[in-house]
Amino acid sequence: MNLERDLQDMREYYRSGKTKEASWRKLQLQRLKAFLKEKERDIYRALNQDLGKHHVEAFRDEAKLPAVAVLSYAEIVPEPLGLVLIISSWNFPIGLSLEPLIGAIAAGNTVVLKPSELASASSSLLANALPTYIDSKAIKVIEGGPAVGEHLLQQKWDKIFFTGSTRVGRMVMSAAVKHLTPITLELGGKCPAIIDSLTSSWDKEVHIKKMLGENPRKSNSIARIINKHHFSRLKNLLNDPMVKDSIVYGGSVDEANLFIEPTVLVDPPLQAAIMTEEIFGPLLPIITLKRIEDSIDFINSRPKPLVIYAFTKNERLQRRMVSETSSGSIVFNDAVIQFVADTLPFGGIGESGIGSYHGKFSFDAFSHHKPVVRRSYLSEIWFRFPPWNNYKLQLFELVYNYDYLGMLLVILGLKRPRKVAI
Repeated sequence: MNLERDLQDMREYYRSGKTKEASWRKLQLQRLKAFLKEKERDIYRALNQDLGKHHVEAFRDEAKLPAVAVLSYAEIVPEPLGLVLIISSWNFPIGLSLEPLIGAIAAGNTVVLKPSELASASSSLLANALPTYIDSKAIKVIEGGPAVGEHLLQQKWDKIFFTGSTRVGRMVMSAAVKHLTPITLELGGKCPAIIDSLTSSWDKEVHIKKMLGENPRKSNSIARIINKHHFSRLKNLLNDPMVKDSIVYGGSVDEANLFIEPTVLVDPPLQAAIMTEEIFGPLLPIITLKRIEDSIDFINSRPKPLVIYAFTKNERLQRRMVSETSSGSIVFNDAVIQFVADTLPFGGIGESGIGSYHGKFSFDAFSHHKPVVRRSYLSEIWFRFPPWNNYKLQLFELVYNYDYLGMLLVILGLKRPRKVAI
């Protein structure tokens, strides 16, 4: 057995789209049903051999629970998880702190919020101002750098909610393993934008100047880089010898003011860091393709993105993007609007994140949905207890298939139970 080859074959089969077809799913379920029916005696023998189960008890336990509990009532009660840790990011230091905090509070949890130390002004504001508005016994803001974050992660939490890089996300996930702590990871990564055509009048320089003015450096419409570390990181992406020749607009930098001019690059090498790392800056690499449909394979060859933006009027391409790619979300003919829609869950998949939040989904992210069942003493499913016989087996079969008339006929002695030889 070659496990690696088998798994690769399975991934390729999944990418073929076969398992997404409704007919395929229906057929597999029909075959599974046939297995249960045709191998019934073998299943009974195996359970008897492994666990010593009587075949009637096996049928009761291994089949699905039917809706037969007459005079019963069930509900789902959301309950808070307990003490939760929220670690937010620097790119939206207020919003990415308060959005999950709102959900955690709404669900009834106590919360420790650690804002990003890189956005020091925002972190200070949250730490000093929030306690005057909220219950400081239940909600605390703790400031600090990586050492504080690591110390927090060593503690026992009932939930950890992290927004940040994939690298640190892996560290958070590893720390959560110790106490089997549930996590939500909002990681991001690279979010491709697909554009299948541009009007003949489109001019990148004209449109950039229309938004940012003749001198973007003096404009108040573009943010600065968060700190010198990230400034140097972005500068190094542009100074990469493989990348320099692909710059077609912008590229100037002002280290004293942590400013980098909006920069457009066309077809930088795919192996360059600017095409493999999350950018978090005003750098826009553009990859040209012979056919816009080739964008699907391009996207699928890389880690699953947080979101795909596709600007196209081609409805067939839109359908293919939905069915043949995988991402946290997909937006057609606009950008970022899914983030502000609180009726939609926001989150990634694979390396772009685990779990989702926003609006009601934030409440759900910080809740345990506990099933509560109440049954009256006025009724009893008496045949669920031993001693076992074919009579009780027949009642189970009829009930599990919702054949209440047949069940009544058996109880009244008007229908004889079938015999099962094991």
